[in-house]
Amino acid sequence: MDRNRLHNQVASMRRSLFDQGYLDDQFIQLEELQDDTNPNFVQEVVTLFYNDSARLIQNIEQALNSRPIDFCKLDDYMHQFKGSSS
Repeated sequence: MDRNRLHNQVASMRRSLFDQGYLDDQFIQLEELQDDTNPNFVQEVVTLFYNDSARLIQNIEQALNSRPIDFCKLDDYMHQFKGSSS
């Protein structure tokens, strides 16, 4: 696959994600932080978010399934999840 075709596919996918509401202005701000010294910045941040989210969701599920429910621990996990989501 030639470079222009791949570039066009990525641009089309990016537009589609914006059109569907999956990406917004915060993503653009994140892209603006990426530069030549850290060309993979956006990829690294998104990967960290997904890894942290998976871990936090698993912790939330475990906290909800434990008896008695430790609401302080559950609140802490929810707060962490909310913070990383924003």
